Amino acid sequence: MRTSTYRVRRTAVAALTAALAAVTAVLAVPAPAAAAYSSVAVYASTVNGDAADVYHPVTGSPHDPWPVVLLLQGANVDKAQYSGYATKVASYGFAVVVPNHFQVLFGQPGLYATGAQAGWTVTWAQTENARTGSPLLAALDPSRLLLLGHSFGGAAALNLTTGLCTPPFCTVPAPAPPQLKAVALYGANNTQPGTGTTPPVANTVPVALIQASADGIGSPANGYATYQALTSPPKLYASVLGANHYGITDAQNPAGARPDLSPQTLTQAQSVETTARWSAYWLRAQLGDPVGQAWVYGFGDLVDANVTAAFVY
Repeated sequence: MRTSTYRVRRTAVAALTAALAAVTAVLAVPAPAAAAYSSVAVYASTVNGDAADVYHPVTGSPHDPWPVVLLLQGANVDKAQYSGYATKVASYGFAVVVPNHFQVLFGQPGLYATGAQAGWTVTWAQTENARTGSPLLAALDPSRLLLLGHSFGGAAALNLTTGLCTPPFCTVPAPAPPQLKAVALYGANNTQPGTGTTPPVANTVPVALIQASADGIGSPANGYATYQALTSPPKLYASVLGANHYGITDAQNPAGARPDLSPQTLTQAQSVETTARWSAYWLRAQLGDPVGQAWVYGFGDLVDANVTAAFVY
């Protein structure tokens, strides 16, 4: 097991840089801050009855099947608000599925994600991969599912990694499907409202917590406490400097969602780009990609002025 706290990994940088250079030369991988694919397409689909947008790279050359990424939305944040973020994550070599899941919580109907969507997405991917006329016919890898989560959706995903059911993030226990490999969450934590306590998180898959330093809804202190409470490495805490709770969406304070009154100093484009890069490289790292590993565990926060990171692996 190796641990790291903010910017103390200088001794490993030279070796990891050399390793990345070798990988880049052999595989013709673009520079580490760049995505693998310059063009991404999107089409409409349905996942267990929920309208969904599906983002995927466009390439004329043969490629390995894309791992499937499910994005669990923040409370009352429409799927359309994640178009920029989902596009950028997809450009790193993923098929990103962004559904709108409606349910009634505390008597209020709205867009509220649930961990059960993970299993539904595996079923969708298996069907879509074989469906005649699918834009992703034979292009998906349903055996590799990854999760992104924002705020409420991040809490639902965190629940899923433990196999526990904590209302309102689920109604019945929804064990993580065996296809789930890793999660990356933005603006999410496990601190209990009103108590300030953060119980242990017995995660069964690797977890990255990407936390906005200016988040006025999901506090950075609670985010870091949750990182410390994760019991099973690998785990990552990446602080996006100057971003707030809606640094992941296309616009600040989306209509219908709880507004964040803490101002963001990064531009929206910067916060979306930065968060997508760290999310994608974390997920790639957990799938064994050496470029992702070099970025996350090596020099990513040394060359990215908008992020400081800590990890255990």
